[in-house]
Amino acid sequence: MPDHARMDLIQFLEQTNADVLRLEKEGEEALQREGQRAFQVKLEEKAKLLAALGENAWEYTEKIEGALGAEIATQLEQFSTSAGAALRIGSVFFMTALLYPEDHKPGDPNDLAVFIEELRQRS
Repeated sequence: MPDHARMDLIQFLEQTNADVLRLEKEGEEALQREGQRAFQVKLEEKAKLLAALGENAWEYTEKIEGALGAEIATQLEQFSTSAGAALRIGSVFFMTALLYPEDHKPGDPNDLAVFIEELRQRS
């Protein structure tokens, strides 16, 4: 993939991941200060951000030709689909778990951060 297309996509995904991490932190703080409903509002923001990820990344993924571009778009759509499902059912647990595998340990990167690193390693 052309280096500039890859770097543009990585930069976009890094900003999205930073927004996700910020919303998670704000959610935890809101839970302590204001309770469950405030926590849920922040998680819904996180889920909405992720639900739109595939569409919002389209301008970047379309510049990546061939099977690789399609593979990247598919992975981003999987993140979006999971987030959309979490929003539809309104599950706080599901929204909390978005981007985190069952065996996730505190301090480990989330799935989006892992995906970003995989993109960095591709040539």
